[in-house]
Amino acid sequence: MGTNFYERGKHLGKRSAAGLYCWDCGLTLCKGGDGAIHHTTHDWYKTCPQCGAKPQDEGWEGTAGVELGFAKKKPTQKTGVASCGSFTWAMEPTKVKGIAVKDEYGRLYTKRQWQAVLRACPIRYTHSIGIEFS
Repeated sequence: MGTNFYERGKHLGKRSAAGLYCWDCGLTLCKGGDGAIHHTTHDWYKTCPQCGAKPQDEGWEGTAGVELGFAKKKPTQKTGVASCGSFTWAMEPTKVKGIAVKDEYGRLYTKRQWQAVLRACPIRYTHSIGIEFS
């Protein structure tokens, strides 16, 4: 599951829940690295392999809760080990103005809100630029 984003009818890309991430070290806890996060053939570290920090209990306020529509709090800058999102670009990121962004549910995002969406997605993929996907 994930959420597609559009700017003036053009598909920008898709945000997806991407599991645990150490926001202090800038490192996924997926043993296969960034490229294996959305595949089923990998394991996860129980703590950050670099600093040893343990995951926070976010409940439905974590990234999965955001994708399912259960999160109620506004996103904040995360620290330590917590959930994160990934963003798979469908369009060249440098061509996105971020002014009239809508998600697939019709919610409109200000430029500041759009930037917050991207900040919550430290893992970014560019392998789907120019490819139609949903």
